[in-house]
Formats: sequence, structure tokens, C-alpha cells
Amino acid sequence: MKVFNTLSRQKEEFVPLQEGKVSMYVCGPTVYNLIHIGNARPMIIFDTARRYMEHKGYEVNYVSNFTDVDDKIIKKANEEGVDPSVISERYIAECRKDMEALNVKEATTHPKATQEIDGMIEMIQTLIDKGHAYVAQDGTVYYRTRSFQGYGKLSHKNLDDLRSGGRSLLVSGEDQKQDPLDFVLWKPKKEGEPYWESPWCDGRPGWHIECSVMSKKYLGDQIDIHAGGEDLIFPHHENEIAQSEAANDKEFAKYWLHNGFLNIDNKKMSKSAGNFFTVRDISEKYDLQVLRFFMLSAHYRSPLNFSADLMEAAKNGLDRIVTSVSNLNYLMDKVQDTGMSAQEKALTEEAQVFIKKFDEAMDDDFNTADAVSAIFELVKFANTHVTEQSGKAFIQAMKDEIVMLSDICGLIVEKKEEILDTEIEALIQERQEARKAKNFARADEIRDTLAAQGIILEDTREGVKWKRA
Repeated sequence: MKVFNTLSRQKEEFVPLQEGKVSMYVCGPTVYNLIHIGNARPMIIFDTARRYMEHKGYEVNYVSNFTDVDDKIIKKANEEGVDPSVISERYIAECRKDMEALNVKEATTHPKATQEIDGMIEMIQTLIDKGHAYVAQDGTVYYRTRSFQGYGKLSHKNLDDLRSGGRSLLVSGEDQKQDPLDFVLWKPKKEGEPYWESPWCDGRPGWHIECSVMSKKYLGDQIDIHAGGEDLIFPHHENEIAQSEAANDKEFAKYWLHNGFLNIDNKKMSKSAGNFFTVRDISEKYDLQVLRFFMLSAHYRSPLNFSADLMEAAKNGLDRIVTSVSNLNYLMDKVQDTGMSAQEKALTEEAQVFIKKFDEAMDDDFNTADAVSAIFELVKFANTHVTEQSGKAFIQAMKDEIVMLSDICGLIVEKKEEILDTEIEALIQERQEARKAKNFARADEIRDTLAAQGIILEDTREGVKWKRA
């Protein structure tokens, strides 16, 4: 398996630090609003990479953070007159809903910045002790960028041509920097903002330090893969390298993976341009499996253009796979359970070429576009060779292969009938009895309880019907 390493700007053979195990850190969202489709791209892409590595037998420790303290969170909290934690917890919950709908697997660990402050203070102190950071007069702590000889190696920028900027937040004492390139590790509190005690001043951490600390805590001083959007290469990931390697005296990450930008109708997505879409917006028109399929239709490092026409094409493409699997299930119910004929065994062997194509595509820097093409070829093969005269074992083999490859991509192509669990069935029965007894308060309470679990009840002439929200 080869991956394109942003650090070396070339494809390299993937060799994990520890045989059979992969440590992977993916920068997560800042939770001040619903996630947008740009946020969704790295979630989907690196979830797919994780799934493929697990398919190959690796044990993957996958960490993705939530940035739950930030100027935008604080601003929204002040507008609503609530604590910032109310905003961050609300949108973490909403983000999890969207991730589940996108079939993004739960991370091994989803750390939150506010729960890792002690570790950030400890790392900052280490950097001060080693001469890589200094404390300004007002208590602001800056990283001494020129003290780290490797600065710029990820973004391939010349240190002398750089100016501080990017997402680093302006703070009081900005003029106290020893060098314009230095960036903030800790900043003093402002009125109306959350803060924590530190040896330097009451305040809060800068953005960059959180990922260095969380990666170290949950994955170790050195990790296999650090991933995220292309926009994070500079300054965020560059600053992470400087912090982590100066503090830990080790190479931070062996492989750096970055996905390309997402454009809307060939234009940059922005609220001011009126072409800004949240994942929730898309869910009102499409099953979010379509959005996932769309994201996998191009190589992850390539820019990806989002448009209504391309989403329709993605919907049609996914439908082809879903329909094929549905037809195979239908045929399996009709045919007899017989063993494979010699001809069917030969066809099953022939179909292995498509699995090989899929693996070769994914081994080549997670080329999902070519991997999806291999799935289409397998679908066409199954549609051509499976008939009502086919044996059940052969049909099962064809279906299993399509479902297996789709599952590696995180695509749900087999629609299964949803069954209420016994607890919910019991509540529906209890509600019916409450209504008969004219205990409408209890009946309404049960309806609300079920609604909270995503079960919507409909009272019809034929009886109670239900559906998932």
C-alpha cells in the first residue's frame, strides 16, 4: 500500500510504526454550527481509508477531536446569552447525527479541547523550559518559531518569506512578539469569555496546541498518519509539527494526508456568495449515502466540484448498486438452495478480478474513484451472469462480494427491514392500552418518549403505524 505524503510530496510505501497497528489522527470540526459539506469531505475520506486498513487486517486507533472552545463558539454563546459549553455540546450532538447518517464510524476517541487543558499547560511549560516558547508581559505565551529548525518542512514554505497569520487569533499583547512569525500558545482571558488558570495568566489555549496534546495523549509521541483538509497544512499542521517535535524530541507523524478543496459550481463555498450548504441542507433532498458516494467519486487529493447535476449522477450511480443487490436478494428467495455448478464456480473465480482491481485502487493512495469503478464492473458482471436459473450459492457469492466492497467504502447498499426492539414494542402496546383507558396524558408521554428515540407514530384506521424520523 502506498500513500501520498504531503511531507515528502511523493507516494511512499506505507509501513506502520508497529506491525499490524495504525495510529491515526484526523483534525475534527470546530463546533459552533452545523457541519457543512466541506467538513464532511475529510470525515468521509479518512473514514474510508480507516475502513480499508481494517479490511487489510490492521488494528486502527483513530482519533478525531472536537474543538469546543473558540472565538466563534464564544460569540454565538454571547448572542444567545448562554454558556459556551451549551453551544459546543449542542453542535457536537448535531455533528454526531450527521456523521451517523453519513455512515462515518465512531472514532476510537473523540477528545474535546476543554477536557485537555491540563495537558496543554504541561506541554506549553515544556516548550518554555526548552527555550522554544516565552511569556510576554501580559501573560501571553508565544512559540519561538525560529527556534525550530524544521519549520516550513510540511508546507514547503521559506521561513523568511512567511508572516504569521492564518487562523491564529489576534490577542492583546500581539505587539509583544519577539518575531512576527511567532504564534500563540496561551492567551489572557477577556471579559465574558471562559478561562482556565495557568502559571502565566488566567486564559485559554491557542488553537494549534490542542491537537499536539491530544495526539500525544491518545496515540503517543509519534504517530503513523496525521490527516485533514488541505487548508490545514499551513499554519495549523505546520505549527503542530513545531510544537510536538520540539516538546517530544521525536518525528511527530510519518505520513501526512490532506484532501483537496470542495468547490460549489466551480466557485469557492462561502455564505456571502450564497453557495454555502450544510450536510443537513443536503439531507433534505438526498439520502446522505448519496453525498458519501459523491465524495468518493473523485480522488481525495483532487479538488472536487459540487453541483446539482453531479449529485444526481451520484444518486443514479448508487441506485445501480443498490438495485443490483436488491435484485440478487429477490432471486435468492426464488431459487432452490443448490451447490455451485462448475460453470458458476468458474464465474465466481472470474469475478475475483474485480476485487483485485478494487484492492489495487485502494492500495494506490486510497483511489476511491477507481475503486468505485471496480464495484460497478462487478455489478455489471453479476447483472449479466445471474439469472433465475442460477444456484443460490452463486447468487449469494455475487451479492456478498458487492456488499463487501461497498461496505469498505462505507456505502450501505443492502436495505434491511428495520425491526422495533421489544422495549419499543412494549411502549406502543402500553400506549394503546392507555388510550383505551382514556389515560391520554400517559399516551402522549409515550408518544413523546418514542419520538425522542426517533420513532414517529401514526394513528390510522388500520391501527398504529410507525416510521423512523
